[in-house]
Amino acid sequence: MSITITPSDIFKAVQISCQIPEFIEQIVTRKIIEEAAKKAGIKIETEELQKAADEFRLGNQLQNAEDTWKWLEKYSLSLDSFEELVYINLISNKLVNHLFGDKIDAYFFQNQLDYGGVVMYEVVLEDKDLALELFYGIQEGEMSFYEVAHQYIAEQELRRKCGYLGMVNRKNLKPEISAVVFAANPPQVLKPIITSKGVHLILVEEIVKPELNQNLARKIAADLFTDWLKEQIAQVEVIKQLEVQIN
Repeated sequence: MSITITPSDIFKAVQISCQIPEFIEQIVTRKIIEEAAKKAGIKIETEELQKAADEFRLGNQLQNAEDTWKWLEKYSLSLDSFEELVYINLISNKLVNHLFGDKIDAYFFQNQLDYGGVVMYEVVLEDKDLALELFYGIQEGEMSFYEVAHQYIAEQELRRKCGYLGMVNRKNLKPEISAVVFAANPPQVLKPIITSKGVHLILVEEIVKPELNQNLARKIAADLFTDWLKEQIAQVEVIKQLEVQIN
């Protein structure tokens, strides 16, 4: 048995899976990037494109020509389409650097509190009185936080880790929690904190001060670029021509 798939079939599949808005946003985003790069006078040299293509192949473990051809076939890409893919990635990176490369330091120092982190453990209870009883029991040495976590956390994997959440960024915590957590003197078990989620019993192991390293600089640039794109997309009037003949 053989099945023929046409471009119309693909369009129909996208259409009935309700993915048209996502695809339109991707198209609009690409056009905005290309137009902004053109206005900024950003160009891609042949050597840059070749280097970016080599890095892309390396990143996707395409070790030789055969691997590359199989990958292109899998995603129905021609060599020209592959070059276009690499080009848009490269020009996007250059546009990010053009727009925000000299703004990252200032943004970080203005918002560095948002990039602080805390290494913490957490048990969420429903009963405030129970949480207080456990808190005072820990303070008096009758039990350890880890014993409490192992007994009262229902989710198996989290229980095995005794409520360990790893390093959590400040901006990912509820305001009522972050205010108390970042005033702690680690290692410290905090008095129960009530939120809409429940009663939080928290062990603060370490406060991690923000540091502007290469990874954070890339994240800040990506966040700034994402916000910029959202603003640009909001100003665009999209004229859709989606009349496709379905046979």
